[in-house]
Amino acid sequence: MQLPRVILYQGQKEYVTRVGSLERKLPIVQVSEGLWIASIGEIVLGDIDFVEEAGKLLAKEIKEQCNPEVLIAPEAKAFPLAHVIARELGHKFFAAARKGVKGYMSGYISIEVQSITTAEKQRLVLDDIDVLRIKGKKVCLLDDIVSTGGTMKALQTITEKAGGIPVCKAAIWLEGPWWNEKELIYLTELPVFMSNELYEKSLKNLASIQFAV
Repeated sequence: MQLPRVILYQGQKEYVTRVGSLERKLPIVQVSEGLWIASIGEIVLGDIDFVEEAGKLLAKEIKEQCNPEVLIAPEAKAFPLAHVIARELGHKFFAAARKGVKGYMSGYISIEVQSITTAEKQRLVLDDIDVLRIKGKKVCLLDDIVSTGGTMKALQTITEKAGGIPVCKAAIWLEGPWWNEKELIYLTELPVFMSNELYEKSLKNLASIQFAV
């Protein structure tokens, strides 16, 4: 048995990702004991050509597979992507799930969330305006990347709490071995990098889960 989307870390400095006609070199950074990831922050926030290409390709898949009425995306790396996809789908807005309560919010709903790149639990917050935007609507849950699925599950929870109807989940990348749901629209895969010790531990955990199922 092997872990999907996992490479043993041997001092690698970068990883090349390809989306559509573009390829980008991603720096490999350590995020916890024995675990490294290919960092996407610079290209999803500041690389206009990349976000445009990825957004157009993902919008096409989203429209064909679920054709939502509105998108919801978490702050902050997914916002440029959500802007492109919403535009391509002909939407006038998307729902912005903020990571904290802002002064302009007269009313809001919130839940806790934790992802692979955050050491502490954070909050996802929807203000009253975005609650109204998704209430009763078919909603696409959008993120730039899906790893453990913590953020995606939080998006589903807060969407349902607001009265929205989740109809699909989408991201540019599926990263690492943790996501075990088939229903994800994505463009390409991204490996994580593990030490031998973490790899063996993760492999045992995966085997025990599969045996239990």
